[in-house]
Amino acid sequence: MPDTKNKSIETRLIHGESKSEAWDFTKPLIPPISASTTFRLGSVERGAEGFQAFASDEFHKNPIWIYDRLDEPNTLMLESQLAAAEHGEVAVTFSTGMGAIASCLLTCLKHGQEVLSHQTVYGCTFSFIKNWLPKFGISGNFQDLTKFTVDMVSDKTRVIYFESVTNPTLEVIDFEKIRTAVMRLNKKRSEDDQILIVVDNTFATPYGCRPLDHGADFVVQSLTKNISGFGTEMGGAVVSSKKHEASLKLARKDFGAVLHPRAAWDINVHGLPTLQIRYERQQQTASAIAKYLFQHDLVDAVHYPGLENFAYKDVAKRLLKSPEGDFCPGYMIAFKLKRPDSTTVDFVNYIAKNAYSITLAVSLGLTKTLIELPNFMTHAVVDEETKKSGGVSPYLIRMSVGLENFKDLKSDLDLAFQEIKK
Repeated sequence: MPDTKNKSIETRLIHGESKSEAWDFTKPLIPPISASTTFRLGSVERGAEGFQAFASDEFHKNPIWIYDRLDEPNTLMLESQLAAAEHGEVAVTFSTGMGAIASCLLTCLKHGQEVLSHQTVYGCTFSFIKNWLPKFGISGNFQDLTKFTVDMVSDKTRVIYFESVTNPTLEVIDFEKIRTAVMRLNKKRSEDDQILIVVDNTFATPYGCRPLDHGADFVVQSLTKNISGFGTEMGGAVVSSKKHEASLKLARKDFGAVLHPRAAWDINVHGLPTLQIRYERQQQTASAIAKYLFQHDLVDAVHYPGLENFAYKDVAKRLLKSPEGDFCPGYMIAFKLKRPDSTTVDFVNYIAKNAYSITLAVSLGLTKTLIELPNFMTHAVVDEETKKSGGVSPYLIRMSVGLENFKDLKSDLDLAFQEIKK
């Protein structure tokens, strides 16, 4: 049996483990799709054994398939790949990114505790912390974690939550600084009251950053974005240490946010193996687009980790790295025009109606370049005061760069700029 431990992550994402209890790899080159919601057990004793082994080490040694909502072969294979990519011990997949985020937070938190969150996060994440967790007696404390101090942490703080690259402002928070402070604080806390760091790594993906290496306890992901990459599947994942696997799988079972086997198969067969190639091409083009925008006389500001004037450049260069150690500024860009917000809307509307290579649509990390206005769209649920303090203004444009030719993207942007000059 070949040794996979010394193989690069790019190769492992293509070939996976040489042997998996989920499927016999010795015959089919591509694993078949499991399409059964329930499985024949053969005896009551075998069914009882399967339920007892669920979410335990025994299941991994000798899987007994029972019901799709518990575990199934395609999902288990994908989870193995995701754990390897994020340098975690285990991964648990969910039907959506928000399913993963909600399940992770509810697994970590209980009545009377608090989430200390960065002030700028994905709009639905903000809504979940702000509007839903209080129904369980859990509070949310939104702060600017780029300026983190221990004074932000209270006795109630159980989770510190942020994104490796913030959506949509592209701030990069110093994981290591927060981890160092948390380690000191945790020395004075009981085992059940330890502060946990949860990082959403959707923008960077495990190709561009691995937060567990920098002290995070959990990584959450929307698999719908660049890990899937083609805009055809939805999914989410939580990656962590093995001690959290059982509680996460029980949460998935009881909350019901289960990834469909077809989606798991598609992400594992098409998404992960092409992640490196897509990411590097997107990143190369995004770097060129960011420089083009930075030099344009109608652009007021460009937020992109690869620019020399990027506010968090030193932190970004330390944390945003490929598995080979190369700097990964990514494929996401945020920028503002010099004109008022009405002109910004006109600019984006012109692209929506006239551009060929740029599409007005939410989501990100796909093969197609997407553009949107977070203030009115993905972050519309966030209150105006929080948006203002976090830099999510009506002027901010978010762009996710795809696989198109740079010249075509530049041509479409040129036409939009010419339109608003009139």
